[in-house]
Amino acid sequence: MLRCGFKGRRRRELWPGNVWRVGRTVLVLALLCWLTGCSPPRGVYHTVKPGQTLYRIGRAYNVDTDRLARINGIREPSQLKVGKRLFIPGARNPKYVPATVSSAQRNRPQSTVKKAAKTASSPRSRATASRRQASVVKPSVKKNTPALKKTPVKSSLVKFIWPVRGKMVKSFGQQGYGGRKGVEIAVKQGQEIVAAAAGRVTYSGNGIKGYGNLIILKHADDFFTVYGFNNKNLVSTGTYVSRGEHIASGGSPPGCRDARLHFEIRHGKNALNPVSCLP
Repeated sequence: MLRCGFKGRRRRELWPGNVWRVGRTVLVLALLCWLTGCSPPRGVYHTVKPGQTLYRIGRAYNVDTDRLARINGIREPSQLKVGKRLFIPGARNPKYVPATVSSAQRNRPQSTVKKAAKTASSPRSRATASRRQASVVKPSVKKNTPALKKTPVKSSLVKFIWPVRGKMVKSFGQQGYGGRKGVEIAVKQGQEIVAAAAGRVTYSGNGIKGYGNLIILKHADDFFTVYGFNNKNLVSTGTYVSRGEHIASGGSPPGCRDARLHFEIRHGKNALNPVSCLP
């Protein structure tokens, strides 16, 4: 009985103080957690404008492209839509993000050519042209004149650079995961892939079997470059990119664990050996 009475007195002595101290600590911790969780994240919103890519926006705000895509719930950076509002963490003020090349400037020469073609195809212009051809004396051509040989294709107007630095695991003409038309370069997962030359994105997607995520760029003088096995495409069809711009991250061929880039250079429909076109 004495022992039980002692315990009861001991509990009565300790109970009020303990409750106050423990309750105060819990209250302070809960208040701190509530304030921390409810405080708004620091940053600004950027509205996507024509010609802007996620890579360009991230570069302007000094934010990693993958982080920017993750924060804004973007699964396909190449499908970035004009007018979308992106949250830029850590930024204080909106910044100007230039487009790579103005689409209006690119399309202007084509419209001029189309107008000229329409004018030339009118009935009046055809009649005038036929009269001029009738008055022109055609020069005689000797049958023994040898035919002109086609000069080999040279990338004089297009200066290419390597899209990535790494060991070449498949040479031009050898059978590989992407066929014989290009080369395959060993890369690391997520490694930066850049445009070998300035041009327009004619294809960005994964609808061509055997190449995974694929990008095709069209350059001047009817040159094309092909980038396959990408982990993620960072540019969308129709946009213009500059030489050396980050367009994709390295990945693996379908059914293969080793990361590599499939790279091609074409002139028209003819596949060229990239080694002969690169510095």
